[in-house]
Amino acid sequence: MFNRREFVTVAAGALAERPKRAFADNIKPIKFKAIAFDGFPIIDPRPVFATLEEMFPDHGKELGNLWRTRQFEYTWLRTLGGRYLDFWQVSEESLVFAAKARGIILSASDRDRLMQGWLALKAWPDVASALRQLKNAGIRVAFLSNLTETMLDAAVKNSGLEGYFESHLSTDRVKAFKPASAAYQMGIDAFKLAKEEIAFAAFAGWDVAGAKWFGYPTFWVNRSGAPAEELNAQPDSVGSGLSDLVQFVLG
Repeated sequence: MFNRREFVTVAAGALAERPKRAFADNIKPIKFKAIAFDGFPIIDPRPVFATLEEMFPDHGKELGNLWRTRQFEYTWLRTLGGRYLDFWQVSEESLVFAAKARGIILSASDRDRLMQGWLALKAWPDVASALRQLKNAGIRVAFLSNLTETMLDAAVKNSGLEGYFESHLSTDRVKAFKPASAAYQMGIDAFKLAKEEIAFAAFAGWDVAGAKWFGYPTFWVNRSGAPAEELNAQPDSVGSGLSDLVQFVLG
């Protein structure tokens, strides 16, 4: 039998351990069943802008920055105004604007060369290995992207990634670009899963915010090391590539 001192020591130890055990017992790790990918965690867009700098060496970087900015500003404006055009058309119009704004003469052949570059893009080097791991683990994947189905199909084919992705969830389906709720809703409707079972993989900080506002567990594939947006919506985790995403989903 315990003497009084032994009893007090054991009882105190049990009380100290009890909250720890209770806390551990209550932990219920999320079991992800699918990943909805923005286009650019998978597709490397840098060659388009490298071509731009090659064509206009004195203005290419500045022109590229303005083009990128206008691309997304136009998607948001068209969604808010109910004047949807697909991302291909938006990209072309924003390119034309950027050239005019910088006083650059952009011929029809220049414009066509730059636009066709979007159909020649390939995946980032770490993508194939990550997709194999996810497929082997039974994780379903699909694009949930502003890009058109044609643009997504081209990147998949160029990269030899056929067989990994389910049907593309292009915003063309709902005529509203992200971060509209209708765009993110496509993931739930297509996967037939709860939000909590779908990890959203974002490339841009604003897309992180949109996905979090919608309610998705969100991983930020922050390949450029960009600062977080000041939108009161933080990702559940951040990494510089898809190996980090795989660890988040399977870990």
